[in-house]
Amino acid sequence: MRSGGGSEAPITLGHSPDPDDAFMHHAIARGRIDTGGLRFEHVVEDIESLNRRALAGEIDETAISFHAYAFVADRYRLLRCGGAFGEGYGPVVVATRPLRVEDLPKVRVAVPGERTTAALALRLAAGPCETVAVPFDRIVEALRRGEADAGVLIHEGQITFAEEGLSKVLDLGAWWREETGLPLPLGGNAVRRDLGDLGERIGDVLARSIRHALDHRAEALEYALGFARGLAREKADRFVGMYVNEATVDFGDRGLRAIRALYERAAAEGLLPAVDVDAIASAR
Repeated sequence: MRSGGGSEAPITLGHSPDPDDAFMHHAIARGRIDTGGLRFEHVVEDIESLNRRALAGEIDETAISFHAYAFVADRYRLLRCGGAFGEGYGPVVVATRPLRVEDLPKVRVAVPGERTTAALALRLAAGPCETVAVPFDRIVEALRRGEADAGVLIHEGQITFAEEGLSKVLDLGAWWREETGLPLPLGGNAVRRDLGDLGERIGDVLARSIRHALDHRAEALEYALGFARGLAREKADRFVGMYVNEATVDFGDRGLRAIRALYERAAAEGLLPAVDVDAIASAR
């Protein structure tokens, strides 16, 4: 077990190559905050790759889909910071032709990974669907090639799909709000349980990095633009604001209620194992 000493191997810190995650981690990556002697190695991969790494226990602290977290709750402790919640918006199901929600179980749907919350929310909203896993940034291309009839877009695709000539079938975050009155829990950050007290220190550093980004928005956004895949500054700013806010510093009781609702509904439909939500979140 690590002790957190500066002479030891750096702590692996997993996050996606997206502007919201980059925004949150800016202060750590650029040395803007005191890490208390902790050294970090950033592991920057798409969320489904990070989900797989967490399932294998390969990363010390990582972004993770709430869907995938249900399968590693015994090995990873969920942090109260770093959560992404869709406040009446979220992953968007789109198609190249008009489709209704009730059509989705009859067609092939591209998802950004089978353990993403986007894939889970799709099944909760539409029922059993034939899905094909496609890297999140290739789903539009897959639709155009006819490899799928519909696709679930995450990240900036949620706000750019109309420019791609795609039609919205369903906004999963809006659907979830109508169903529950709560935000849709999409992803969180989790730390290995076997790190003990060091996990608390890592969570504190991440929370302070998020706080620093919110307090120094222009500087953090400039860094995040390097991960925006050509997205215009105004749209990148809008996207970051959707998923990095005060609830990202600490998702609080409302966030916990949203996570509980997601897990209880998914477990009732046989999509996830039962998860004791009250036992998974640490104090930070």
